Amino acid sequence: MTVDNETKDFYAIGISYKTADLITRGKFSLSTEQCNALLLESKTLGVSEILINTTCNRTEIYAYADHPDLLIKLLCTHSSGEISVFDKLGYVLKNETAIHHIFSVGTGLDSQILGDFEIIGQLKQGFYRSKKLGLANGFSERMVNAVIQASKRIKTETKISTGATSVSFASVQYIIQHIEDVSNKNILLFGTGKIGRNTCENLVKHTTNDHIVLINRTHEKAKSVAGKFNVLVKEYGDLPSQIREADVMIVATGAQLPTVGKDIIHTDKPLLILDLSIPSNVHENVKSLTNVTLVNLDTLSQITNKTLSERKKHLPQAKAILNEVESEFTQWLHDRQYAPTLRALKAKLTAQQSADIKARQRKQTISEEATVVSNQMIQKITGQLANYLKENPSKANDTLTIFQDVFQLDPSLDE
Repeated sequence: MTVDNETKDFYAIGISYKTADLITRGKFSLSTEQCNALLLESKTLGVSEILINTTCNRTEIYAYADHPDLLIKLLCTHSSGEISVFDKLGYVLKNETAIHHIFSVGTGLDSQILGDFEIIGQLKQGFYRSKKLGLANGFSERMVNAVIQASKRIKTETKISTGATSVSFASVQYIIQHIEDVSNKNILLFGTGKIGRNTCENLVKHTTNDHIVLINRTHEKAKSVAGKFNVLVKEYGDLPSQIREADVMIVATGAQLPTVGKDIIHTDKPLLILDLSIPSNVHENVKSLTNVTLVNLDTLSQITNKTLSERKKHLPQAKAILNEVESEFTQWLHDRQYAPTLRALKAKLTAQQSADIKARQRKQTISEEATVVSNQMIQKITGQLANYLKENPSKANDTLTIFQDVFQLDPSLDE
């Protein structure tokens, strides 16, 4: 069933941690520039409504299209992914199934770390990016707002957020569990993207460490983040010397190519490196250094297994909330399909009323009261039809077709 946008179907296509490893996901990831380029090209191809959701664990496109191949081609054209790989590891969801998937993703119920509430911010960011380019309309806005509502309710009404519920929190927990006397260790944070900022906040909140150094390519951004926390900012050129001093290094630069390799690591003491980026920002060659331990996102997601069983107990309640909000959105979506025909019917009846009033006015046989009554009758007829369609969704299409034929309605003129 086509949910909206004339005769086109709504699709969710993507690749995620469920079937693709870290390296493969990195190839399909999209930078801000690549997202914008993809959106602009989609516009030239006739796509009117499209969202991109790119995170550390997935890259997905949600859009109306004649066929999902258009969206898959756009993804592979603007990323380093290949269509042959997508065909093996990617997925294509359609209409109601696609909508349900977006609700599951946005509420953290489909996340690698169950209950990860950072993803709702990434979904909102994708919406604002599309809206800025005129590619997010009433449907997208209503859907994203519904997902936000579901996410908020799940977070406040359930305990599914117990334990590590985000990459940034999980990374700090990993450090605490694997580094002795962490409060007295030198911690270096490289990158001030959202994950980097959240990690910095969690470091300050969950350790009493006052040896945290923050470095970013753009010094002003680093200073802006540091202003909120008790951390020391160093210049980008100080990166090699700060790595030499560090016991722990967290990399979250958001670059499309590795920013840290063994060529800039000159230390003899043990160094734990956490790479929180997709694609990976730490080169694989650091693994050849005997004193360096490299941990990536897939490893971090496994540390939450301890709390997973506890949080899974709250899944039924979370899913019930999701289904409730999703059902309200789906009802709105179904009702929205009737609107063009209802407006066309009202316009037809109003036009007939106007013509009749003018004829009677010439004969001076019409009263103001009669006009009010006829207006009320038009409202009553269209209202009864609307209620019937809502209460009998299985008969809606046939009913709309009959009304369109009887009254010679053209709902497309309402566009």
